[in-house]
Amino acid sequence: MSIHSSLKSSKSSGGQRNVWTRVERLLTLQKAGRWKEGQRVEGLPKVRTSFKAKAKKKADAPAGDAKAAAPAAKAAAPAAKAAPAKK
Repeated sequence: MSIHSSLKSSKSSGGQRNVWTRVERLLTLQKAGRWKEGQRVEGLPKVRTSFKAKAKKKADAPAGDAKAAAPAAKAAAPAAKAAPAKK
């Protein structure tokens, strides 16, 4: 007999928690300089939890093509400026 899918805890244990223990909050406040040893432990200020950084999107063109295209674009720009203006 298998366990029901709603009773499995594998999903919740692998994710990031949004509630910290008191010790975790104290360590974060110490790093930020908002709490010093010997201060009250009750009534601590709120601490924002850390969030995962968003993954950077990949560029459309590979890095090698972008390097080759940059000098060509720079060379074309002065040619456009050198063209005589129409009167």
